[in-house]
Amino acid sequence: MDSAPTVPRPAAPGPPPTGAAAAPLRLSIVMPCLNEAETVASCIRKAQQFLATHRVAGEVIVADNGSTDGSAALARQAGARVVPAPIRGYGGALQAGIAAARGQFIVMGDADDSYDFGALESFLEALEGGCDLVMGNRFAGAIQPQAMPRLHRLVGNPLLSGLGRLFFRSPVRDFHCGLRGFSKAAYARLDLQTMGMEFASEMVVKASLLGLRIAEVPVTLAPAGRTRPPHLRTWRDGWRHLRFMLLYSPRWLFLYPGFALMLAGLSVGLWLAGGPRSVGSVVLDVHTLLYAALAMLIGAQSVWFAILARAFATRTGLLPAQGGVPAATRWLTLEWGLGAGALLIVAGLAGSLYAVGLWSQQSFGPLEPTRVLRTIIPAILALTLGCQVVLGSFFLSILGLPRRGTPPEAQPAPAQTRAQPDPPAT
Repeated sequence: MDSAPTVPRPAAPGPPPTGAAAAPLRLSIVMPCLNEAETVASCIRKAQQFLATHRVAGEVIVADNGSTDGSAALARQAGARVVPAPIRGYGGALQAGIAAARGQFIVMGDADDSYDFGALESFLEALEGGCDLVMGNRFAGAIQPQAMPRLHRLVGNPLLSGLGRLFFRSPVRDFHCGLRGFSKAAYARLDLQTMGMEFASEMVVKASLLGLRIAEVPVTLAPAGRTRPPHLRTWRDGWRHLRFMLLYSPRWLFLYPGFALMLAGLSVGLWLAGGPRSVGSVVLDVHTLLYAALAMLIGAQSVWFAILARAFATRTGLLPAQGGVPAATRWLTLEWGLGAGALLIVAGLAGSLYAVGLWSQQSFGPLEPTRVLRTIIPAILALTLGCQVVLGSFFLSILGLPRRGTPPEAQPAPAQTRAQPDPPAT
């Protein structure tokens, strides 16, 4: 992880310029707001004091998400530019505020007075030093008493941040700090889609997948200054963040578990192929073989789902083309899939015909079930997997069809480039 660089900033003479004819703004401070009448004015004053003290040409924007307690009027009186955010949700409010921002750099933070908007020097220095995303780190800074529930501090945040680093190779150690800064150019590259609490995770995940330059700076978290209950719900919002990371990482949710199931099923199936096996006093036979075949089938479905989900996410812009399971979508062409599926189907048909031959030797009368099932189960498995490969290849090919407006990076790789190394996986 890049450390926050310190770059001297020339002082501008006098207060920051304002008005339509003013020079381009350097910094926009954006605060999402939903019923923060008790604290929004204090946050605005601190942000304005920072801009004035450090002679930064900037603005303070409050993205009002439908407040009913007079927050918007109080924000205007305090000198902020109030932007309506009609789409409800944390992400919806921030997206509206960021879209209205005129600064080259943007710092976002909650309007509940839990973060000090008068201490943004390290964020601006890191952004001016070339960082694309600057995250506050409350664990490297300070968490004041009563500022964060013990469950969040000791379990929720470390667990979700650890999973984020594992799934997406992210350098960020505090995934859910609400005080963060980024350049407007980097924000445009992220193309964020979510409107709820997942917005915070999506920003870090996509920045990591795109290889943006990320830094962390210590910040202090204070108890919120309001008396109403917080919008955050521990279990509901924790699950939403976890669900988001799982869905954005098909490798960990589908691909790796699928391969593990397939390997386990194949191992047990080969072990039982020659006949019954004893484990102590327990005898395992065709009934266990059937469950081994089921494990292989479910595993194959999971692997296919990972590949198709990754292809769909890339095509729709939910994930950048650099992450996920891109390799399979390059070499798994329709022709390859049809060939592999046909081989499995032929193998399944051959096994079925062999079973019919065994039946004919008994004049199509009663058969010894154990002997026949040892042949029929693998045959049915091969037939089913073959059909899955063929149908999945057709669907993957449909997802890969060029269409108007498809970003170049989401287009299928040309044949001559398919042998090139893939970018780092997540």
